[in-house]
Amino acid sequence: MAANNSSFKFSLFSHLVLNVLILLLATSTKTANSYAFSIKEATIEGIQLAFRQNQLASRQLVQFYIGEIRRLNPVLNAVIEDMIGTKDKQNTTAGSFALLGSVVARDAGVVMKLRKAGAIIMGKASLSEWADFRSLQAPNGFSARGGQGKNPYVLSADPCGSSSGPAISVAANLVAVSLGTETDGSILCPSSSNSVVGIKPTVGLTSLAGVIPVSPRQDTIGDICLSLFISDAKVSSSNGSSISVDYNDPATKAASYYIPYGGYKQFLKLYGLKGKRLGIVRNPFFNFDKGSALTQAFNYHLQTLRQQGAVLVDYLEIANIDVILNATASGEATALVAEFKLALNAYVKELVASPVRSLAEVIAFNEKFSDFEKIEEFGQDIFLAAQATNGIGNTEKAALLNLAKLSRDGFEKAMTVNKLDALVTPRSDIAPVLAIGGFPGINVPAGYDTEGVPFGINFGGLRGTEPKLIEIAYGFEQATMIRKPPSFQP
Repeated sequence: MAANNSSFKFSLFSHLVLNVLILLLATSTKTANSYAFSIKEATIEGIQLAFRQNQLASRQLVQFYIGEIRRLNPVLNAVIEDMIGTKDKQNTTAGSFALLGSVVARDAGVVMKLRKAGAIIMGKASLSEWADFRSLQAPNGFSARGGQGKNPYVLSADPCGSSSGPAISVAANLVAVSLGTETDGSILCPSSSNSVVGIKPTVGLTSLAGVIPVSPRQDTIGDICLSLFISDAKVSSSNGSSISVDYNDPATKAASYYIPYGGYKQFLKLYGLKGKRLGIVRNPFFNFDKGSALTQAFNYHLQTLRQQGAVLVDYLEIANIDVILNATASGEATALVAEFKLALNAYVKELVASPVRSLAEVIAFNEKFSDFEKIEEFGQDIFLAAQATNGIGNTEKAALLNLAKLSRDGFEKAMTVNKLDALVTPRSDIAPVLAIGGFPGINVPAGYDTEGVPFGINFGGLRGTEPKLIEIAYGFEQATMIRKPPSFQP
């Protein structure tokens, strides 16, 4: 659940997932020379340059990451096997023992494209179990198989979720870049909390084929990386290795309309903020305590945006924002539990082999093995609510219509009436606004609180506006360069 406090967490209700850890985009068989190239904190652009200059070899890179995983994973619990299907020896379990030993029919669509592009799939990341969709009581980053994921900056701090492991892994230099999935905040929130860049694409822009689902209507796969230098995010952005039509996911055909000719790397412009119209919604997103680290940071950041040539349209409002941020009131919770049951049942039925073949069987498994799954401690209330649904009936249809209306009268209207290129908000608190409309967002490191816990800044836009968001986010990142390596404080 992508949240910064418990009340916000409960109101969001859902949030997705995580996953495949990607070593690099292009492999190399060169032998490294004696030049001391530093892999730690290196971007993919830097890694590929080191390949070309014969300063680094693929084997050396793999050995480094394996060593770091062995050294740090016992503390961080970030790497295991989970959500995105791989047709190899790795399990795809959503962090649950219920799917341990299940066999997928084929690589997920994004994995096929990554392998074709030369990526090495090192492993899969941990997550909030079942994409934080089993229980409202379970903590962010916890799964029965993976244990409790830890924030590498302050180990006792919330790593957020549900794509906790991908963000932790990248932040701690266990891997160069990772993929995560998001239903509502699950890329943006852990990226904010672990001081990495998270890109949540327009729904449909990346294929969901072969991915354990929550809601095909809201789910999307995006990148988590150290820097927006989209060579870091290019696994799914600039070379199209993840973004393209996948005939196993019909939604990608419609969304392919948004893919720009030549890919996304062309939008990495140093002065990408110049002339951009950025909206600021103070209430409720900027309601910080006066004098707090967040207040000071974002006052400075807004000034930086102006200095870089952006036009700030301040004190805007999103209609019915309180309703949108409350998953029960908006109808998001009603829609998601029904969609989850349908989507999960379809997913498990297509598996070549599986211990469970329906949500009902997952619930029964959890009850039977309650000690392993910590059912008595955290329960499975969301599962039970989903199982009680019976398809998309009148109640669910009404909820879906309300979500569409809230998006149209709220975020979409605020963007179009004010002719905005993006909406700027702190942390990832705007995630539900973007989620219910299938809108994209990019989260960039923005600072650290007095305890050393990271927080990000989010740039959200209308469907298909990734090129503008990349220009804006990259311009901000290059003007501030805030990210620093993790300190592993207790």
